[in-house]
Amino acid sequence: MVSMLHLRLITPSDKTDEVVLLIEKTVGATHLVVLPDTAHDPAGDVVMCDVAREAGDELLAGLRELGIDTSGSIAVESIDLSLSERADKAEADAPGEGADAVLWEHLTDATHEESTLSVTYLAFITLATMIAACGVVLDNAILIVGAMAVGPEFGPLAGFCTAIVQRRPRLALRSLTALLVGFAVAMAVTVAFSLFMDGVDLFSEQQLRADRPNTGFIYAPDWFSFVVAVLAGIAGTLSLTSAKSGALVGVAISVTTIPAAANAAVALSYGDTKQTWGSTEQLLLNLLGIVVAGTLTLLIQKGLWTKQRRRNAKP
Repeated sequence: MVSMLHLRLITPSDKTDEVVLLIEKTVGATHLVVLPDTAHDPAGDVVMCDVAREAGDELLAGLRELGIDTSGSIAVESIDLSLSERADKAEADAPGEGADAVLWEHLTDATHEESTLSVTYLAFITLATMIAACGVVLDNAILIVGAMAVGPEFGPLAGFCTAIVQRRPRLALRSLTALLVGFAVAMAVTVAFSLFMDGVDLFSEQQLRADRPNTGFIYAPDWFSFVVAVLAGIAGTLSLTSAKSGALVGVAISVTTIPAAANAAVALSYGDTKQTWGSTEQLLLNLLGIVVAGTLTLLIQKGLWTKQRRRNAKP
């Protein structure tokens, strides 16, 4: 299966020749089309091409160096199907494998959006925590898994890791704010939810303190918790950078962030300090493991692709 990207550019007329030259020099680029004086807002030429995913990041970086992102426009789309011998040759000529390629601009843009502290984000993390609260009280593993899948916390975590590697303090602050405020709001609402459920006799302190073979691990952190968080952080980061987003669902139900926050909130509503602190430690341990693993994974990927480019640049 060919892994190609389609680029649609609006370039000022005085920069079109430089853009065309850059595309022609890019190994892995093909299907170049130039439409002079066809763009009106902003005014300029329209340049289109296809490029192998593994060569996309280098081409995008070159276009930004030419200032096309500020003086014109750069739009990138993934091509689901390309029936072309030129496309096959372009991908074969491009260095590396498309599945391993990292599009840093796409990653930064995606994590920036996922790291925004919005009403929708707060709603999802709060609902996930409330579902998990029902799961821990009922000792229901299905509800816990469902809550993990609903939770949106991996977005800000990935954004924070990306910001560290890309040295973007504003994105790091945005991601950290979304993460901390999101969990604080979710836990506060879940405390109120727990008190309400207790008031209508659907929750009880006895249920929380009883033996819970399916969910007792949530407030008993250990080294396995950290190891699983590290492995999930690696898998989640790879799923983002390789565009295999389907793996994110598996990542979401591998870490105990949302359930830990929920158990801490329910325990706090009953004044159970042991479970509150144990759950909080579980939450922090999982967050730390994901951040460390995600950051190291991105650093390794960046280093490997930098070496790949240098080898290809040598005559």
